[in-house]
Amino acid sequence: MTVYYVNSATGSDRNGGTGQNSAFATLSKVESLKLKPGDSVLLAKGSVFNEQFDIKYSGSESAPIKIGSYGTGAAPVIHSSGDGIHSLYASNIVIENLKISNIGGAGIYGGSVTNWTVRDVEIAKTGLSENAGAVTFRSSKNVTIEDSKISDVKGDGFWIEKVTGIKLLNNTITNAHGATADAVQMNDSSNILIRGNHLDQTHADSPKGVIALVRPVNAVVEDNTLTGGGFGISAQAGKNVAIRDNDISGFHGYSWSFAVGLGDQGNARDYDISGNHIHDGAWGVAVSGPSGASYTRTNIKVHDNVFDDLSQAALKVDRPASGSFYNNTIETGTKATSISPAIADAHTFTVNGNHTVANVETALASPVAKTAAVTEAPADPAVVAVHDNLKIFTDTGDAHRGNLLENDSSDNDTLVLRRFGDETVGKHGLTLTGEYGDIHVDREGNYAYTLDETKLPDHSGHVSESFSYGINDGSSHHSDADTLTVFIHLDGLLS
Repeated sequence: MTVYYVNSATGSDRNGGTGQNSAFATLSKVESLKLKPGDSVLLAKGSVFNEQFDIKYSGSESAPIKIGSYGTGAAPVIHSSGDGIHSLYASNIVIENLKISNIGGAGIYGGSVTNWTVRDVEIAKTGLSENAGAVTFRSSKNVTIEDSKISDVKGDGFWIEKVTGIKLLNNTITNAHGATADAVQMNDSSNILIRGNHLDQTHADSPKGVIALVRPVNAVVEDNTLTGGGFGISAQAGKNVAIRDNDISGFHGYSWSFAVGLGDQGNARDYDISGNHIHDGAWGVAVSGPSGASYTRTNIKVHDNVFDDLSQAALKVDRPASGSFYNNTIETGTKATSISPAIADAHTFTVNGNHTVANVETALASPVAKTAAVTEAPADPAVVAVHDNLKIFTDTGDAHRGNLLENDSSDNDTLVLRRFGDETVGKHGLTLTGEYGDIHVDREGNYAYTLDETKLPDHSGHVSESFSYGINDGSSHHSDADTLTVFIHLDGLLS
């Protein structure tokens, strides 16, 4: 494991490069080396490099190759007529504590790479010769970008395409310019986590929006602040998408501008839109699509959001869809819903339990108790509870007749509520009370476990509780009994 030093002011490519007093002068010299797992390349603070940096070799999972900085002063800067940092096929790379600016192409470009982390990197004025994403990853796996700043770039702030396992954490993007620019665009990607970012398109020279998710699978977008743009979050066609606890505002420019939109470009399934503050824009949540398209929009839940200062309705549903709009808070003067008569008559999108208040600031200031379930088993981040931490312990009887809950193996082992004919068992919802909390199953088969922290034992590790229940269909006197077990992991839960 070797540390190489590069100093554009005092270094020389005739040096050995392994000490601060024998630093290289150029990035091209580093490229001529065959870097090995665990090696580091440190650029001197205050240095300026007018060249593209190609990363050609891979680290290992336990010993990645690191590109960073050393010394005192301003972060080292990379300028280039091409990309700032460019790599194909390299794996296990960490890039940190650099600045990349005045770049012809992308600030960072990775193609067919695996296990990359980019942190504490500042990127500005990229895409000067082509409309490139400031940070671009294609056909890759396991990419994390965190605590980085992107500003005044031409093209998307992040352009992500066909990446499995992508995390954007605590980044700031300000003004991604261009006719097709979004702060974030992700295409055909899965296992997505976008958390804690501040994304501002208020003064961007772009007619588009803040986050565009194109055909996402298993995506969580949470705790972000999104401002400006023609839309907030466009997740038009996807599966297992959770959009929660975001502040979304300033989405203007079009009659269709929305905070959250889905159903326009393909099938949309299993969306949970909750806990968001949506304000200062046109539509709130828009479930829509082109006329004549046969897209399906199923299990769309919009709940526990706050809507205010909207020129249109908090919810728009103008194409066939199934779902629910419940327990939302809507300020006086904002229309609650705009649902087409055909959908209203079909009773596929229910509306209940919403509240109108004179001032949403009062509602926002109210304390809300939140709990989180922590599972030892890896779980899809968009699924509230999966087979490994909320599961049937025993399951008896014929699946087509009496089971209240069963595993649906076609959809990630989630649990579904059984039916008798056209009637859902417990059509108004079923609540089972346990030692530590309650489990509620609604009439659509959605379930949630609510934990009462005051009932937990005072120890670490995990506890479990079981719910036994039985049903009888009445006319045929067929009965069935199941046991549902919930595992509660206490480590870190109450911290």
